[in-house]
Amino acid sequence: MLRPDEDRSFFDRERDKLAGEIATGFEELLSSSNILNRKLEEVLGMTREYDTIAGLWGRFHELMMGQKDVVPLEEQPPLGLPGTGGHVVSSSKQGSGK
Repeated sequence: MLRPDEDRSFFDRERDKLAGEIATGFEELLSSSNILNRKLEEVLGMTREYDTIAGLWGRFHELMMGQKDVVPLEEQPPLGLPGTGGHVVSSSKQGSGK
């Protein structure tokens, strides 16, 4: 009596063997695709978070650029320290009105 493998031709056995290898390869490919998909979703989620932070910094930059007309500290006269005689409480560029 012949075993089931022996009554099939060499071609049939090789075909089944290769079909099994291909099926295993597709299962591995599917698994890898799912892992890649999850990683891409994580990256997209992080990108959305960075968009929020980038928008916040963009608004801060616009605010700072809008204040260019303000005199920088380097161009302002130095202020004295209280108790040293150099502290000016109020300054007036107009005369005393006499």
